Amino acid sequence: MEHKAVLLTLLLYITAAAGDVEEECADLNSNTWQEYRQQGLQLQVQYLLLTRINMDCARTFSQETLTRSKHASLFNASRPTKVIIHGYRALGSKPSWVKELARALLLAQDVNVVVVDWVYGASFAYNLAVENYKEVAVQISILINQLQKHGSELGSFHFIGVSLGAHVAGFVGTLFEGKIGRITGLDPAGPMFKGADPFDRLDPSDAQFVDAIHTDSDHFGISIPVGHVDFYLNGGKDQTGCARSRFPSILVYFPVYGYVICDHMRALHVYISALNGSCVLTGIPCFNYDAFLAGHCVDCQGVFKGVCPRIGLSENSGIAVSPLPREQKLFLLTTSSSPFCAHHILLQLEVSRLDKSAELEVTLWTEGLATQQRLRLQTAVTAYKAVLAHPTALCEIHSIQLRNTGARFYRQGDVHVKSVCVAQFPTLRPEEPLCVNNINVRRGAPWSHDFVQVCSGF
Repeated sequence: MEHKAVLLTLLLYITAAAGDVEEECADLNSNTWQEYRQQGLQLQVQYLLLTRINMDCARTFSQETLTRSKHASLFNASRPTKVIIHGYRALGSKPSWVKELARALLLAQDVNVVVVDWVYGASFAYNLAVENYKEVAVQISILINQLQKHGSELGSFHFIGVSLGAHVAGFVGTLFEGKIGRITGLDPAGPMFKGADPFDRLDPSDAQFVDAIHTDSDHFGISIPVGHVDFYLNGGKDQTGCARSRFPSILVYFPVYGYVICDHMRALHVYISALNGSCVLTGIPCFNYDAFLAGHCVDCQGVFKGVCPRIGLSENSGIAVSPLPREQKLFLLTTSSSPFCAHHILLQLEVSRLDKSAELEVTLWTEGLATQQRLRLQTAVTAYKAVLAHPTALCEIHSIQLRNTGARFYRQGDVHVKSVCVAQFPTLRPEEPLCVNNINVRRGAPWSHDFVQVCSGF
């Protein structure tokens, strides 16, 4: 009987709690064009709280809720706190990605997630939204001060700002003199910030550690490094899987907006994928993207002492050097869709001297998956290198194909390949490259070679 009574009491508690959750679930605001025309750009900031207890049901959050008994158990000052800040909302709509990001954070770590909702002040007129971002930061700082009084430490806060939200987070960091634990900028906004003073934008001094992901640095994102480490995905501009837009770098308010910002939002989606642990997304330091693609940078020696920074929640992106570097550009390739995992393959080719220029197409095959690279061969050059993004690891590549395309401007009949090698980087353990030597590739007659399976034992 006692067990039944306990079970009945527990059932009643769960039922009551479910009722409370149903009544108190909160959501972000949205702003209509009509409301904007009537009321102008209003700065109404609200906060939503999610934890593992209420992962699917956000609660409104403020200084007052910290003292309410039914809310007090949700926010735990002894846990780290993730603060999500959205950016400019061109159409006044609420950001639909917030719940997905919050859920990914909560599944990865037992934390408090505070969502900053400033949709009313971030809609329609971009220049006015920029004028508001510092005031939003001031309001957030007031909340952080209150949370400190309830036991939270500045070092336990991790701000994740998307687009304009990254600069909001940066100014919060400025207000706290860089004592915030971490700021992650997901394609920090570029318009009106590219030439701004570091005081007015995200920069490494805003937190103990600042990392940023760049995916649209030629349009809506900022091109310069703004963190201790800056990850430039696919060079930081055109993302695979995003159609190239014919629209100029302007702020558009039409249905094509989602099409235009595909590159810009890729930083967010890749970050969520990294949180889900689908694969390790590792950046390689290099002078620039062209040098990276040319195979001049294949490890993390030097400033990182052999440890390559990773996208995600690892402390300081996984690096352990002191003092921390600043504004270090890191490059990596991704695939076109989630989970965006790509393996960096270094292709090295040596040919005999040519009488005429030629073009050689190299294809790597893995169970129906193919990666191609075209190399333009010159008469004065015999050694070539290139970096490819392949969907699988080196050990799963089962064949290579070479084809002398014989295109209009490439008249070389035969190409004698002294050696062609493929290797993966970076790797935790040394792996022998896959190489084939002494190949004669005739125009119009593709050559292929099957590799022996080398994945066993991994």
